[in-house]
Amino acid sequence: MSTSEGQKLEVSARDRCVFVCQNTSCLRHNSQEVLETFIAETENVVDVNIKASGCLGQCSTGPTVRVTPDEIWYYRVQPNNVPKIVTEHFQGNKPVDDMLNPRIHPRFY
Repeated sequence: MSTSEGQKLEVSARDRCVFVCQNTSCLRHNSQEVLETFIAETENVVDVNIKASGCLGQCSTGPTVRVTPDEIWYYRVQPNNVPKIVTEHFQGNKPVDDMLNPRIHPRFY
């Protein structure tokens, strides 16, 4: 499912699975704390599945977070970014445009 800037997604929060890379490169950039923050921020707020994942193949832009079935890929995610993703994407169904991985979500102006 692709999205352009400002487009809302038609996916129920409970259908979403959030994969937070826990491979070596992402771990060096705080991905364990990102995972823990996603778990804490979504508990009792929104019904999504948060999972640790192996390498997502985006090592130079980690920590990487992949959201399915939306097929939204966030890059360089830090714990302080998580509340915005939860509020705007999971609750508001609008991906956080400035955090989209440009390799996967190219922008054409």
